[in-house]
Amino acid sequence: MKENMADLSGLKAEMDAGNLFEEKIISDRKVGTIRVLTPVKADGTADASRTPVFMGEVQIMTHMGALPISFEIKAGTLAEAVASYGEAAKQGVEDTLKRLEDLREQAAHRIVTPGTEGFQVPPQGGSGISGSGLVGL
Repeated sequence: MKENMADLSGLKAEMDAGNLFEEKIISDRKVGTIRVLTPVKADGTADASRTPVFMGEVQIMTHMGALPISFEIKAGTLAEAVASYGEAAKQGVEDTLKRLEDLREQAAHRIVTPGTEGFQVPPQGGSGISGSGLVGL
C-alpha cells in the first residue's frame, strides 16, 4: 500500500507569517460573492500597513455543469468593490475562457507518443496504418 502513496518529501507547507489575511464573505444571494481579505499580523491584529484585497466569485454554466470563476476586484473599499463587481466579473469570465481556449489548443497540438498518457495501441485488426505503429495517421 505504501508504494501507491505520493512522495511528500519535497512538500513545503509553510505559511508566510508576513502575508496573512482574515477572510470575510459578502453576498447579495443573487449574482455572486465578494471575499474581503483583510491583512492581519501573525498575532491576529489588523495590519494597517497593507490594503485589503477584494476577490469576486461567480459561476457560469457550461455543458459540463457549473464552472466557478474567481477574480480580483481592484478597489479600496467594499463599496467600491460592490460597484466594480459587474465589470470585474465580466473580465474574469473573459480571462478564464481565454485560458481554457489556450489549454484546449495546446492539448490539440500535443504529440502523443508511446508512454504518454492518452496513447493507445489499436486493437488487432483495428484502424491505424499496418506495421507503422502510428495510430490515426
